[in-house]
Amino acid sequence: MNPASRFVLLYSAQFVVVGITLPFLPSILAARGLSPAEVGVLLAVASGVRLLAGPAGGRLADALGDARVLLVAGAALAALAACGFLLPAGFGLLLLVMALHSAAFAPVVPLTDALALAASRAPGGFDYARVRAAGSIAFMLAAIVVGQAVALAGIQAAAWLLVGGLAATSLAALALPRLAPRAGRAPARGWAGFLAPLRIPAVRRLMLVSALIQGSHALYYGFGTLHWQAAGLGAGLIGGLWAVGVLAEVALFLWGRGLVARLGPVGLSLAAAAAGVLRWGITALTVDPWLLVPAQMLHAATFGMQHLATMAVLARVVPPAEAGTAQTLHAALGVGLWMGLLALACGPLYAAAGGAGFWAMAGLCLLALPASLALGRALKR
Repeated sequence: MNPASRFVLLYSAQFVVVGITLPFLPSILAARGLSPAEVGVLLAVASGVRLLAGPAGGRLADALGDARVLLVAGAALAALAACGFLLPAGFGLLLLVMALHSAAFAPVVPLTDALALAASRAPGGFDYARVRAAGSIAFMLAAIVVGQAVALAGIQAAAWLLVGGLAATSLAALALPRLAPRAGRAPARGWAGFLAPLRIPAVRRLMLVSALIQGSHALYYGFGTLHWQAAGLGAGLIGGLWAVGVLAEVALFLWGRGLVARLGPVGLSLAAAAAGVLRWGITALTVDPWLLVPAQMLHAATFGMQHLATMAVLARVVPPAEAGTAQTLHAALGVGLWMGLLALACGPLYAAAGGAGFWAMAGLCLLALPASLALGRALKR
């Protein structure tokens, strides 16, 4: 297989894991006899562990000089840890299982991005966005297929498929091509190496832009379905609205190469921010499906364009020896931390304001417009 096909396999396998984890892991934990409060504790622990383990894994990958080692080992260890979800375990053991699983899997996706970007820019490279589209497609298909498996065989089927997806991710990582030795200076040691990407002004500006734009999805992820259910929309229609967003994202990744090239990273961020103002404004104002469908299509901009802008900025300004550290730091501090904090804030926000709370998400995207312009100035330095 050529390098692009190998990365397609890897992205597909790991986003099958994500497509199982996000919808079904809380149910897997509840099936082990945990209360809703205990499930919440485990999910919070998992988020905290990922914030620490992701950058630590990226730093270790850069120190080793071969991120493939961390990918193979991380996915394999996560698969072993996930076997604990199959056991009749109590809260204490499941807490340990959750922490180990989260720590092992945390650096896998951002390190895959770092390797894919490097391979796409090597001689005979490929279109990163088209390869990354495989992950979005796999996520959507996994959620559908696993949902059917759970309906037929119970929630235990999701746990088995989670272990299988993690094992497949480890095997797919084994098949990655070996990149040529990277030129340039060796990565710095200790805290100097860990914090090196944060000394780059464009990286700091990028983290702010990502926090605002990607963080603006928090209310949608947490309460979008509940909001539409309360408005009387049926389950099939709500599922279709979610699918429209993912399909638009896939379309951008597969066929938007010319648009992405014309806009450049700053233009992509500006477009993502402007689309967020429009998308969340529409979502705040109406539950009319004829307006929600085009609003959902803007997911291609609010998520997809900002993701591609992030990859372009990191590839441009971060030395190859620090690529793994930069990707995992961005995933943790630029997205994960703020998504978690905003998710906590969105509970009281939705309770107080209902759908009008989406105006606050639009406000975050409005703030991202000047932040994107500041990113452009940093890139010109």
